[in-house]
Amino acid sequence: MPLDKHTLLHQLAERLQQSDRLAHRAEADAREAARSLATESEKKEDGRAAIEYGSLATGQAQRARRLQEELQALTAFGQKELPRFPRQGPVGLGALVDVSTEDEDGFAERTFFVLPAGAGTELTGPGGDGFLSVITPSSPVGRALLGRRAGDTVEVTLAGEVREWTVLEVA
Repeated sequence: MPLDKHTLLHQLAERLQQSDRLAHRAEADAREAARSLATESEKKEDGRAAIEYGSLATGQAQRARRLQEELQALTAFGQKELPRFPRQGPVGLGALVDVSTEDEDGFAERTFFVLPAGAGTELTGPGGDGFLSVITPSSPVGRALLGRRAGDTVEVTLAGEVREWTVLEVA
């Protein structure tokens, strides 16, 4: 699993920053739409749309605040020396974890990066080779994997379906 964790952290930070910019843009667009509809609503008596755009703007502002908090947590984590994990060591914050699973389609392998922020984000390996998913210790997958070692099997319930994964490697 020769992945550069700093490169992956940088990639995640860029994705979070892009989402933050989109949230701010969407907030500004929604606030402008609410203002323009408010003046038209006086003529047309249609204030409901203005209220809905105002609510949308508030939601986008909250999204932007959450993204800023995640960026701060990620930056603080990345400024410390990243933990090293022995191949047979337990999964912890900062670990890259390879797991295998079997389903109707056969065997599959997945790689997770356990981080304090960015849950659900898909990152690409060097040169676009492969994908890995960011999980946090508070996510169902993160809770199931924390403290596990290579060879351990965990059960995770996702979308109401129980899945069994085997930890292959920790790095």
